[in-house]
Amino acid sequence: MIKDINSKMASITEKENNPFFSVWDNNPRQTAPFDKIKTEHFEPAIMAGMEAHKKEIEAIINNQDKPTFDNTVVALENSGELLDRVTTIFGNMLSAETNDDLDNLAQKMMPLLSAHANDIKLNVKLFTRVKGVYDERKQLHLDKEQAKLLKDTYEGFARNGANLNDEDKVKLRDLSQRLSVASLMYSQNILKETNDYSLHLTDKKDVEGLPDSSLEAAKLAAKERNVGGWVFTLDMPSYAPFMKYAANRELRHTLYMAYNTKCAKDNDRNNFGLVKDIANLKMELAQLLGYKDYADYALEERMAKDEQDVFKLLDDLKTAYLPKAKQEVDELKVFAKTDDLQPWDFSYYSRKMKESLYSFDDEELRPYFELNNVIKGVFGLATELYGITFKENNNIPVYHPDVKVFEVFDGDGKYLAVLYTDFFPRKGKKDGAWMTEFKGQWIDDKTGENSRPHVSLVMNFTKPTETKPALLTLGEVETFLHEFGHSLHGMFADTHYESLSGTNVYWDFVELPSQFMENYVTEKQFLDTFARHYKTGELMPADLIGKVKKTRNYLCGYQCIRQLSFGYLDMVWFTREKPFDEDVITYEHEAMNEVQLMPIVPGCSMSVQFSHIFAGGYSAGYYSYKWAEVLDADAFSLFQEKGIFNKEVAQSFRDNVLSRGGTEDPSELYERFRGRKPTIKALLKRNEIYEQN
Repeated sequence: MIKDINSKMASITEKENNPFFSVWDNNPRQTAPFDKIKTEHFEPAIMAGMEAHKKEIEAIINNQDKPTFDNTVVALENSGELLDRVTTIFGNMLSAETNDDLDNLAQKMMPLLSAHANDIKLNVKLFTRVKGVYDERKQLHLDKEQAKLLKDTYEGFARNGANLNDEDKVKLRDLSQRLSVASLMYSQNILKETNDYSLHLTDKKDVEGLPDSSLEAAKLAAKERNVGGWVFTLDMPSYAPFMKYAANRELRHTLYMAYNTKCAKDNDRNNFGLVKDIANLKMELAQLLGYKDYADYALEERMAKDEQDVFKLLDDLKTAYLPKAKQEVDELKVFAKTDDLQPWDFSYYSRKMKESLYSFDDEELRPYFELNNVIKGVFGLATELYGITFKENNNIPVYHPDVKVFEVFDGDGKYLAVLYTDFFPRKGKKDGAWMTEFKGQWIDDKTGENSRPHVSLVMNFTKPTETKPALLTLGEVETFLHEFGHSLHGMFADTHYESLSGTNVYWDFVELPSQFMENYVTEKQFLDTFARHYKTGELMPADLIGKVKKTRNYLCGYQCIRQLSFGYLDMVWFTREKPFDEDVITYEHEAMNEVQLMPIVPGCSMSVQFSHIFAGGYSAGYYSYKWAEVLDADAFSLFQEKGIFNKEVAQSFRDNVLSRGGTEDPSELYERFRGRKPTIKALLKRNEIYEQN
């Protein structure tokens, strides 16, 4: 059901050819009609959506009755449905299947959408009604979820400038509009830089050392470009194997520089200016709202309540892991017989040293990780833990032929969710992997119907070749589990209000469900359910699984410190209290100096392509991955104690964490599941940093 959206669209149904103004009854789940949606449909639908939203807000404001939870807070929660419907799909297409026309439209629409949002957030009459309800909250006898919605609604207005004077509200509008445009341009520049680069090789000597899987993919990439030989790109399934296996050091250097100088060159896609703009705009915005810096503003709604908590986590992990990381780098230099170990050498020699130490190469695993088998394994894990099942539905429209759709059913057979999967890189898709939604979950006030979510998993995995199916790396399987954990968070959502459902939680809590699932990637009981050789059908040998298990902590010190370096960089950018107008590269080197394990390479910059913090939601929040890692290790330790497929523990995890969304403080939810506060001990034990008593 689409929440009464049909009646709300009645005044604009004259645009008959625009699918956004039609009833989405193309299938029983009322999914998006991607087979009908075209680029030209977005602008009129967005404009109509904003107009409809304005009228809904006016109706709330002009209500002559005393402000109540229902006629103000719930009415506001349920407003803007058409606009949300359009912009959700628009935003997802900008990430997963964009083109120049969509990019240009985004630059046109973002300032308008920002202005529209500010018109609501800064509306004095609307805030007055919300505040009236909030001030009487103790007399309203609200349940926990209602109280949380009221609290979030009130604080959302306050944190977005409702208490500012008129002059400062004008400043806030300007800042937020400029910020939305700058973030969009930053992201678009990275995608264009990635798409425009390719390394074309024709001499067999230049591809010496590369495994067949990489060579076949590179041949296919060359064929797609109508050239011979091999083509390597900056997409991770192409870039990572080259850096890991290519014997030609000079070419590794070439590709490394191409990847790490994206948006750092002297051209129109240079992001240095945008880095400064975004950092300064966020600082100015936070200070306008009464905070000392952006981190102070962001962390108000995090499990880590302040900057001191974040730096304590980073510093504690640095103290624990840095000695091991330095030792690992020194050992690698000895193995490589060089003191001149450069970043483009690290993956190559670390792979060779791993083979030497453990007689094991990650490529040995690929034949056992055929994508369709991995899908069965990951879905099967959810079935084993939670009883849910998946049924592919080829009749649900998709936005690209690569996309597959599954209907998800609960253990009792009831419909639970729709799940889209999109696995392979292409020109219109940004790099990385993510979970998103085309529709959230909520319970209809009038009918009591639990409207179920439409969830999407988007990744960039190794593609099939002309001779082989898609054979994944262990890291790609781990990524699948990670994003699938996010999808479970979305699919299990069972809350009354959409804004509190699924992954609408604090940023340093949202990674718990995803990172928790990664724990299974080296468990024999899990691998035995699906890891079969794509040719012979034989299960992955026990000794190979044993090697995977033994190598799980290989270079874990280095990997931890690398993550901490990004966390420190993030915090340094967003704890600034004065405008930044210095050299970006020098500044980021200073930020990461204490955790810099490899030589600094002139011309390279992390900040200009750090989308998480400059174009995503992780500003002053990148530490969340390590924060959640503490939680996931602690949570999985309970499964290890009771059984990794223990249904009672899994049901508790579902009931207390996965289904509750943002209805309560995440610390309370976690402690209800675990029976105590989390500790760092399980993580240190998992990484063998010390032996736990």
